[in-house]
Amino acid sequence: MPPPVQRALVSDQVFRALCEEILSGTYEPGEKLPTQRALAAELGVNMASIREAVKRLEQLRLVDVRHGDAMRVRDWRDHGGLDVVAHVLFRAGGLDQQTLASLLEARRLMLRESARLAAERRSAAQARALAEIAGRIAAAPDPATAQALDFAFMAELADASGNVVFRLILNSIRELYFQRSELFEGVVADLDELAPHYRRAASAVEAREPARAASAVEKLARLQEAGLA
Repeated sequence: MPPPVQRALVSDQVFRALCEEILSGTYEPGEKLPTQRALAAELGVNMASIREAVKRLEQLRLVDVRHGDAMRVRDWRDHGGLDVVAHVLFRAGGLDQQTLASLLEARRLMLRESARLAAERRSAAQARALAEIAGRIAAAPDPATAQALDFAFMAELADASGNVVFRLILNSIRELYFQRSELFEGVVADLDELAPHYRRAASAVEAREPARAASAVEKLARLQEAGLA
């Protein structure tokens, strides 16, 4: 079990401690967790904090809670959704490199297809918005602004693709992207190298050239992945 937590941090710290135990495999899928009363005693917190933490674990589908029965761990790979990604990515306070690699690969593949579809489906206003954001990225005064513009460009691309699921996935990524933005500064580390790719992607979407748009965005995403390596 994790060590007792400070009372001032209460349910949030209890949740993170238990989440880490589950995601790290300390508790195997199907295994029983200690009772809520036992957890409260071991962690040195009150029952209200435990109940709140367990509720959050249940919402993430990490545990199965049944009245009159013990809490059982669920396999997050089978039952978890995108809302689990951040907890896996930032496990134990650092970046889990395998999860990061998977996240960046999924991002690249999704953005490539978003660009392809955007070139076919975009409106005139969306084409103008992409070109405008691409121009602003080159002149971004600091990493925080560049990161915000990068996300705005990708979100506009997803909107222009006409695929609402792509947009919802990006929303999920946004939460963890800006949650620890300092860890992702490498995404926009070399704007002199990256800026032309934003412009090429925007130009290809405006020209309705799907293959060229997809290629430009894939090159951009690969360069960003290299910046985080």
